[in-house]
Amino acid sequence: MYSTTGLHPSEILDICERIHRSTRESDRTWPPILGLYGSVVVTLTYLRRNRVQEELAESFSVSQSTVSRAIAAVTPLLDAALRLFAPTAEDLDPDTQYLVDGTLLPCWSWAGHRELYSGKHKTTGLNLQVVSTLDGRPAWISDPVAGAHHDVYCLDESGVLDTLDPGTWTGDKGYVGRGMTTPIKKSVHRDMLEWEHAFNNGINSVRATIERVISHLKNWRILHTDYRRPLDTFPTTISAAAGLHFWLNT
Repeated sequence: MYSTTGLHPSEILDICERIHRSTRESDRTWPPILGLYGSVVVTLTYLRRNRVQEELAESFSVSQSTVSRAIAAVTPLLDAALRLFAPTAEDLDPDTQYLVDGTLLPCWSWAGHRELYSGKHKTTGLNLQVVSTLDGRPAWISDPVAGAHHDVYCLDESGVLDTLDPGTWTGDKGYVGRGMTTPIKKSVHRDMLEWEHAFNNGINSVRATIERVISHLKNWRILHTDYRRPLDTFPTTISAAAGLHFWLNT
C-alpha cells in the first residue's frame, strides 16, 4: 500500500475518518462500489503516481468512469479535511530565516491558455512559491499562479511579504530587488570578482535546502508530471497534495 499511495494503512484510515467526520451525507458522492476507503486509496494512488485512469481501473477491477468519479469526489474532500495542516502566510515567524524558490507544476497545453506557458521551462503549467526553514522544514506554499509569470511576480501576488521583513530571507537571482539575500548578478561591464564568486557559492549551497524541499513535495507526482484532468480542477488538486504533504510532515 505504501509504495502506491505514499501512506501506511493506518494513515489512510485516519484520512477516511477525517473525511467522514467533516462531510455531510449529501457530499458523500464517492462510488458505492469502491466505498470511502477504496475511493481514498484510488485518489491517493492517482496523486502519488499520476497514473492514467484506465490503469487504475484495471488495478482496482472497476471501470474508468468509476475511477474518474472517485477522484472527482474525494480530491476536494481531501483538500477540505487537511487544509488546516497547511500553514498560511500569517503563520510565518517574522524572526525566522526562510528560503524561498518557485517551481512550475506542468499541465497539458490547453488551447487558448497562453498564460500557462513558461518561457523559462518551455512548457505550460502553474507556478508555486515554496518557503522553507534553513533546516529543510516546509513552512508555506503559495496559491498557484499562471506559469507565464516570473517568480518575483508570483511572490508579490501572494502578498506574503506585505507584513514580513524579507531581510532574513534567501532566494535566487529572480528575487533581486525584494530586500532578501540573493546571489550577485554578473555585470555586463566586467568579470565577477573572486569574493563575488565565493559569495554566490555560499548562497547556492544554502539554497540547496529549498531545492530538496521542492523535490520532496514533488514526490506527489501529480505535481511533477503533466496534469491531465480539467484545468479548473488543478488548483484543488494542488491544494490537496500540499495538505497531504504538510500533514505527513506534521
